[in-house]
Amino acid sequence: MEKYILSLDQGTTSSRAVLINEKAQIVSMSQKEIRQIYPKEGWVEHDPIEILNSVIEVTQEVIEKLKIQPQQIKSIGITNQRETTVIWNKETGIPIHNAIVWQDNRTITLCEKLKKQKLEKTISDKTGLVIGPYFSATKIKWLLDNDLNVKKQAKSGKLIFGTIDSWLVWNLTNKSTHATDFSNASRTMLFNINTLKWDEDILEELNIPKTILPNVKDSNAYYGDFTYKGTKIPINGILGDQQASLFGHMCFEKNSIKNTYGTGCFMLMNTGNKIIKSNNGLLSTIAWKIENNISYSLEGSIFIGGAAIQWLRDELGIIKTSDQSEKEALKSTESKNLYMVPAFNGLGAPYWDMYATGLIIGITRDTNNSDIIKATLDSIAYQTKDVLISMENDAGSKIKTLNVDGGASNNNYLMQFQSDILGINIKRPKNTEMTALGAGYIAGLKASFWDMDHLKTLNTNNTLFLHSYNKNQIDDLYNKWKKAIHRSMHWN
Repeated sequence: MEKYILSLDQGTTSSRAVLINEKAQIVSMSQKEIRQIYPKEGWVEHDPIEILNSVIEVTQEVIEKLKIQPQQIKSIGITNQRETTVIWNKETGIPIHNAIVWQDNRTITLCEKLKKQKLEKTISDKTGLVIGPYFSATKIKWLLDNDLNVKKQAKSGKLIFGTIDSWLVWNLTNKSTHATDFSNASRTMLFNINTLKWDEDILEELNIPKTILPNVKDSNAYYGDFTYKGTKIPINGILGDQQASLFGHMCFEKNSIKNTYGTGCFMLMNTGNKIIKSNNGLLSTIAWKIENNISYSLEGSIFIGGAAIQWLRDELGIIKTSDQSEKEALKSTESKNLYMVPAFNGLGAPYWDMYATGLIIGITRDTNNSDIIKATLDSIAYQTKDVLISMENDAGSKIKTLNVDGGASNNNYLMQFQSDILGINIKRPKNTEMTALGAGYIAGLKASFWDMDHLKTLNTNNTLFLHSYNKNQIDDLYNKWKKAIHRSMHWN
């Protein structure tokens, strides 16, 4: 009987399960969207129970679709939306509150308070991150401080915290494992990436009890068993979604780089076993830890990428499907003097401005829907250029080729414009499900399904987008983008 790896990809907008064969081909996939909950302006939540149920549902569907026996699944890998925060009662298993999503901005005031206490350098030096509502730490503090009873329960040891990977593992292993991996721990703003331990000083500053935190394990460790129809299947790997994508692209070497076009856009560069401290608004984070070997990365996080296309579809209603955006953009005769800045919840790297607002500038009497659609796609490429320039400056080397994946990377218009505005070539794999593949690969390594040398021979079929703009064209377009960004940041 053929053997498989099951990869569970729990993202911001949906949960997916994929089965991967020994040739690293995805042979079965199931997906279920999850609700986005907006209690107040700038607040974004998910229902943790709904997330868990969706993961179990897609797992059942993907197995039944391929008509295989659970014994054929050798290992499970998990990848997840990072920073999203859940606190639950370990006796009842019930969350104390909805999950607070990475996009949520409710802790801006708390972040400003920490900055006024001059903690920015300390936190950056220890965690590699900037102080911001994006990360888990202030979300945890908000959940604990919001209810006096909750605080008491946490201190008495009844409550535990996890990012989505920990929440899933705890439930899938029948409440036997409270753990996370190094890649996810490094995104909490509580984990010291130098000592590779939870940081006691930051925990004390935020008054967060260490007892609620998960154990931190290697990315390809054994996390316990998921029992499916009487069969125990080992969970052998966890990676945060962006690190999983980096791994899926086989970016194992120093200075190898990828950009994922998902809800947001996330560019990561492998920096090997050395932490590169950014001078350009990027984050230093852990890529993975495998068999005691640590790899770090530089990361640029763009909050709104593919979500801007969803906005065109769901809020403006000017496209019916996300796929339609490519066709509509090609209809536009607008000479790229229309700019859209999708700062719907502030700006991420390299600006880190939580107060920036979205705008469309350059509108004339003949501006039409196709022009707006094209400007929206262009905004994703411009934001990527912002991050790539920062990454080149920090790493001290020029990037010649960018690996891409994620839903919006299937948009040929966007990828060609991306190549043109960057002035470098773009490499898109035939299978763009790199996040799911990366989690599958790392779980397969632990199960001896593959080894590193074997992995490097897989999925080498790529589409290349070759750049065609000259330097003057690039400079002219990009300078106008910078003006639009400036307006966005100074609107208030």
